Amino acid sequence: MHRVVVLALDGVYPFELGIPQRVFGTADGHYEVITCTVDGGPVRTSADFAIVADSGPEALATADTVVIPPYGSAPTTARLPVPVADALALIPATARIVSICTGAFTIAAAGLLDGRPATTHWNLAARFRELFPQVALDADVLFVDDGDILTSAGAASGVDVCLHLVRKDHGSEVANRVARRCVVPPWRDGGQAQYIEQPVPEPSAAGTSATQEWALGRLGEPLTLTDLAEHARMSLRTFARRFRDEVGMSPGRWLIRQRISRARELLESSDLPVEQIAGQVGFATAASLRQHLHAAIGVTPQAYRRTFQTAGDH
Repeated sequence: MHRVVVLALDGVYPFELGIPQRVFGTADGHYEVITCTVDGGPVRTSADFAIVADSGPEALATADTVVIPPYGSAPTTARLPVPVADALALIPATARIVSICTGAFTIAAAGLLDGRPATTHWNLAARFRELFPQVALDADVLFVDDGDILTSAGAASGVDVCLHLVRKDHGSEVANRVARRCVVPPWRDGGQAQYIEQPVPEPSAAGTSATQEWALGRLGEPLTLTDLAEHARMSLRTFARRFRDEVGMSPGRWLIRQRISRARELLESSDLPVEQIAGQVGFATAASLRQHLHAAIGVTPQAYRRTFQTAGDH
């Protein structure tokens, strides 16, 4: 069984601390989730209570995946407290490391993100860049998967990255089942841009959610920006602006992501030829699907199908 060890540091945020157990612990018995502290003792949370974990730092040495939730206030130094550095040194070289929100500051301070892509909460992006200029920070995404190290943005993006790992480990069927049990979407579109503080639209302003739903039911059709704007009863310019404000990306990019997402589902769950899948999701040719899938996740449809159909059989 894959062991997930969650490191609770002083001032840990209770919501994010509970995400790994809620997601991985719901994944049909595929994971064992253990919470530990750097000295085996209780730690304060950011709320008005403390927690007591059953394990100390020795648990980190047994981990297949380590999750570091956010803790305390905004970091002011690029140095780790000695007990935290000593605890991180126990993590096996073969383990995956996952940070949620400002947990990225911890692994960056340990030197684990040097020269690598990462993300953290958009509100602390400037501070992160100031402390760790050697890290390629992308503050617009919900999470970054760089293989053995994954970083996620604020709060609920911890759910996104954990579901992503379930999907990566065991396929979309298991991940979707976990998402339903947790009453969350299996995949959220867009990035942090849609959550950055900005003026709230007037209450009377029409949104684009109905048009998004309409488009999702017609992915196989050659939808254009004009089609979408006409459905929303807006001008092209107004629709494009409002869509980006709500979703965090352009309508065209959003459509491509939806088509890729649907193609991934079909590659995992069916034996349909790639050409047929391309047509069903709105790509003109199998070559177009291959190009877009490779650009999105770096693999061909055939390689993706081999990986995830095998994972789904576990």
